[in-house]
Order: sequence, then structure tokens, then C-alpha cells
Amino acid sequence: MPPAPLHVVVIGAGIVGAATAVELLRDGHRVTIVEPGAPGGEQAASYGNGGWLCPCSVLPVSEPGLWRKVPGYLADPLGPLTIRWSYMPKLLPWLVKFLQAGSSMDRVRKLARGLRPLVEGSPERHLKLATEAGVEHLISRAGLLYTYASRAEFRKEAAFWAIRHENGVRWLELDEAELRQREPQLDRRYKFGVFIEDGGHCRDPGGYVAALVRLAESQGAQRVQAGAKGFVIEQGRLRAVRTATGRIDCDRAVIAAGARSRALALSAGDDVPLETERGYHAMISAPEAGPRHPLMPADGKMVNTPMAAGLRSAGQVELAGLDAAPNWKRAEILRQQARKAYPGLSAKDVKIWMGHRPSLPDSLPNIGPASGSADIFHAYGHGHLGLASGATTGRLVADLIGGLKPVIDPAPYDVRRWR
Repeated sequence: MPPAPLHVVVIGAGIVGAATAVELLRDGHRVTIVEPGAPGGEQAASYGNGGWLCPCSVLPVSEPGLWRKVPGYLADPLGPLTIRWSYMPKLLPWLVKFLQAGSSMDRVRKLARGLRPLVEGSPERHLKLATEAGVEHLISRAGLLYTYASRAEFRKEAAFWAIRHENGVRWLELDEAELRQREPQLDRRYKFGVFIEDGGHCRDPGGYVAALVRLAESQGAQRVQAGAKGFVIEQGRLRAVRTATGRIDCDRAVIAAGARSRALALSAGDDVPLETERGYHAMISAPEAGPRHPLMPADGKMVNTPMAAGLRSAGQVELAGLDAAPNWKRAEILRQQARKAYPGLSAKDVKIWMGHRPSLPDSLPNIGPASGSADIFHAYGHGHLGLASGATTGRLVADLIGGLKPVIDPAPYDVRRWR
């Protein structure tokens, strides 16, 4: 006998919340989405990410020896990863956990085994959702490309590519001639490439998320435009979600509020080390040159992705909290790097953006029941992989709420690992 339908409040309408709502409706549940902003709007991390759907994104951000680089991160305000001095006292407990998470290759391998199920098959999962939402044209499965100055430079990262291989990632290695054939407008300094055939990308992440929320609403979901403030819990059972506009009685709730999930998690009984990695992008309209495939130059530490509205250069990690003003010089760096990668690109018509990635120290999200009530479920902390892992996360959360066999093993994402 199937489980009785439940009324589930999904807090957050980013990619994770939107996918979760669709999957819950598929299972016959009643859904209310609580989101203060417009779904897919510029305020959301889902709007501004690089668009990659990469099954090879299995490496945590932390890696062995990273602690040696922290002084440089503090000294260079425009490096690929930087920490603002003023935020350092508040950041320090998170930073210690972050450095410990990837302090050995054995730890990196363990985290990779947790990340792989979230991103495996992500282009296919998103294409299925996008087709249901009528926006299948926004999902491409044309592959992803990493470029290096030489095969020798690629070999310097051999240990990390070996971990990818251990987790089932396969790729094609391209010599200079093959790379030039695939990417004729790429700067000549790149002479070696790694092509991920089963990778894909989203041509308009914000538009895609908005379409999923519209799909959910067309199937009966209600949307409340308000911020969630906490929960009403009585003897361990959830009674309601408190919002800025009133109380919503419900049976279950999902915390999918991205970088703003920490206070909600605390009110559900879990003190989690959630931080924001501030990321930037430069969106170049009508580019005169650029990549045919989504492309990551190894020396640039950013992704260049062909989008419906132009070429998006995205990346950078700035640890400065939720409230600090953007440093728009970081977006300008992305524009400059794109011009260096494609000599024919003038990059004149540029729109810049900054958003907040929800980041946990080990790069694994929190997914599963809360300590204060088994009726509340965590679904946040995906860092750089929110889009890529959003479809699988949505299905996993729906399975856990409905008491179904989980689509993947939820154990690596258990919030109790932070106790």
C-alpha cells in the first residue's frame, strides 16, 4: 500500500527546492513552496552559476596542503580564492573544518565517493525534468572540456584525475590538433584537452528553475512569497512552518534555502557549519568569439559556458559572509580571463553578478532528517554543485519523506556528522 499523502512545505525555490517540489508532487503529496523572491531570479545562486552538469565533479574543494596557501589568500584580494581579513574571526571555525576535510588523499577519496552519486547521470536527470517543464531546449548533453597548456601540466593533476577514474568518470584526451579542431577560437597557448563526453550544461539556469516552479504550480503546488522564520514543533512533531506572513500548518518541511539555511537548521535542532562561498560571473552578450563547448582553462580557474543569452564566465571564491558588499573587480577578472582565452573576443557588452553558494566544509550537502524533528528534512550545502546535484537531491528527499527506497544511499549526507 502506498504511503498516505502528506502536506510538505518546501522552503526555498532554487534548483534543490524546485526539483524536490516536483518529485514530491509526482509521489502524490501536497506541496507549498515558501520563497521570498522570484523563482530563478537574480537573487538566487541557481540563477548565476556556471551551468555545468558534470558527472566528473567529484572532488571536494579542500585538498591536501591547502593550509599553506591561506596566507596568500588573505594577501591577494583578487586571487581565485580569497578571504576578507574582516571576516576571518567569524570564519575561523569553519576554515579549520574545511582544511581538515581534505587534509589527506584518503579523505579526498572518501568525499569523492559521497559526491559521485549526486552528480552521476545529472544531464539525463535534468533533461527529464526540463522536458516535463517544456524547456528541454535549455539542457545540452554535448560534453564538457578542460584545457591545459601541455600534457605535462595535465599530469601534475594526475592524482586527482585518478580519483575521478576510481569513481567511474571517463574522458577523452585531446592532442593539440584535436583540441584545435573542437575549439578553433581558443588561444594557442592551450595544447592539450580532456573531454568529458557524458557531461552537459544548462543554457539558462535561472529560466530553468523558474520553469520547474511553474511546473510544480501547474500540478497543484501553492507558492507563498515570504521568508521562513522557523518551525512550530511539539513533542518532536512538526506542526507548522512560521513565515513572515503567518503560520503554515503541515506534516513535513524541507529546508532548501541555500546559503540562508543555517538559522532554520538551528531551529530544527542542528547547529551546522554552513558558510557562503561568494561567486561571481560576467555575462557577455553577443560574443564575437568563444567556446563551442563549456570549457574550463586549467590556468584560469573559471568556467566559460555558452548560454542562451551569450557567453558566461563564472568562478571565483570569496569568503566574506552574507552581508559584505561585492568586490566587482573579481567579476572584471573573469571578463579579462575570457578575453585571454579567446583572442577574438572583445567582451564589450557585459553584465556582472555576484551570488552566494551554500558551502559546508567537506563539500557534501546536508540531506536527511533533522535532530529536533524527524518531520523536517535538510537539503542544502551543495556548494559549487547545486545545479549538477539538484535533480538527484530532489528525488532523494522525496524518497526519504515518503518512506521509499532511496535513489542513492543518504548516509554520507547525514547532518549528524557535524556533532
